[in-house]
Amino acid sequence: MRPPQWTWRFTEADGEVLKPPISPTFSNRFDAEAWLGEHWRAVAAEGVFAAVVLMDGKPISAPIELSEPRDL
Repeated sequence: MRPPQWTWRFTEADGEVLKPPISPTFSNRFDAEAWLGEHWRAVAAEGVFAAVVLMDGKPISAPIELSEPRDL
């Protein structure tokens, strides 16, 4: 039995899946989320509006919007 594979699905504002960018593959959710935390600005600069974490190709969370926080 192989361990689960974690990746990100990147979408535009209209929900269209972007190809590329392609996500790296991770062996655990922590590493996947840490990678996005470190690289989200660069990913957003490539035109990504939101990201969804996938485990073995299946979404396991709601989309995360990749935008700068707004002043309240």
